[in-house]
Amino acid sequence: MTSTLKHDAVTGGDDATLIDHTGWIYWPIAFIARLPFAMMTVGVLMLVVAATGSVGLGGLTSAAVGIGVVIAGPLIGDLVDRHGQRRVLAPVGLANGILLAVFPVIVMSDVPEGVLLAAALAIGLTAPQAAAMSRSRLLTIISARLAPGRRAQTTSRIMAYESAADETAFVIGPFLVGILAALIAPWAPIAIAAALSLAFVTAFALHPTARVVTVGDDATAQRAPLREVFSAKVLVLVAATFAVGMFFGSTLTSLTAFAQAHGDEAQAGLLYGLMGIGSAVLALGVVLLPARFALARRWIVFSLVVTMAAVGYSTADSLAAIIVWLLLMGLGVGPTLVTLFSLGGQRAPLGRAATTMTLLGSALTLAQALSSAVTGWLAEEVSLHVAMIVPAVAGVLVLTFGVVNAVAERRAATGSVAAAEQVAA
Repeated sequence: MTSTLKHDAVTGGDDATLIDHTGWIYWPIAFIARLPFAMMTVGVLMLVVAATGSVGLGGLTSAAVGIGVVIAGPLIGDLVDRHGQRRVLAPVGLANGILLAVFPVIVMSDVPEGVLLAAALAIGLTAPQAAAMSRSRLLTIISARLAPGRRAQTTSRIMAYESAADETAFVIGPFLVGILAALIAPWAPIAIAAALSLAFVTAFALHPTARVVTVGDDATAQRAPLREVFSAKVLVLVAATFAVGMFFGSTLTSLTAFAQAHGDEAQAGLLYGLMGIGSAVLALGVVLLPARFALARRWIVFSLVVTMAAVGYSTADSLAAIIVWLLLMGLGVGPTLVTLFSLGGQRAPLGRAATTMTLLGSALTLAQALSSAVTGWLAEEVSLHVAMIVPAVAGVLVLTFGVVNAVAERRAATGSVAAAEQVAA
């Protein structure tokens, strides 16, 4: 087998850390490369709402972005697993930056809704999922270069960091959208996202760590069949991640409708950012939790926090109450997302880390977009109160899938014990 596992960074044998292998510059590049993805769904929604006055059309356009992501995401992940990140991400990031740059022009040109939706779909089809690629890249480096004794602890810390970075990006992204839209113009967030995609996604794609993949004559033997990605233990994570995305999208859109009802839809991005404060802090704090607090239990506990806070949010009728419940929801959603992606890293089939992580990321984005469309329609056609109930429904779904996962894990463990006892007998 020919391997591209080259020592592009400083290495030091068994004492070498992950940062020794990546270099310090990798981390800000990988973080900023996430921002266009975190900004595009919110930016598209708010730009269309500002240009047309329709929350429903804004949600539908945002949904088109998500549909594009879910169509192309797994395909991009498979191409990355086969050919490496550098060859795939560089052209994808370039195309996405160009499409984002022209989208404000399309919106302001009073084009038919079909053209608007097609443009949004194209943005989703070319969306470079830097977060999923970073997770996959780092997991590969850990398994290929770190000493065996360092791998388990480093993996746990990296999954926590990556999820916290995602949460922070999803905080900064909507916050930037709100600030730029309020201070400059509704088109400004999308223009900035385009510039970031062109600059930082390209830099992420060309970073030396992008060469840390295994390819060669027996590469196929080192890669599990694609069907293993769709096993029950992975699909339950996909379903739960979809529900988390549903929570994000419905919260953002109901907040937009709430802010619009109070005369300033740009305020939604700022309010949405509040939820991420506790979310990012708690996501980073997951690494401090004891190992006996198993991932299956964390999933249930933290999703219960999300659900209870979302129920409170659905009854809020004042800005002060909204702020309180958003902060409480953030305390649960960050650790829940950390848990889901940690389990994804553990359950990814051999050689399918990028495909698995991209599938989870696609589910998150698709649900965020679809729930935006549904919630926007509910806000316009039914009532704001009904729209604000959707996050609670999403929370219940995340909790339900957590219970299903825990039951499946317990049955599998019981079966393994019984099999071992039978062999011993």
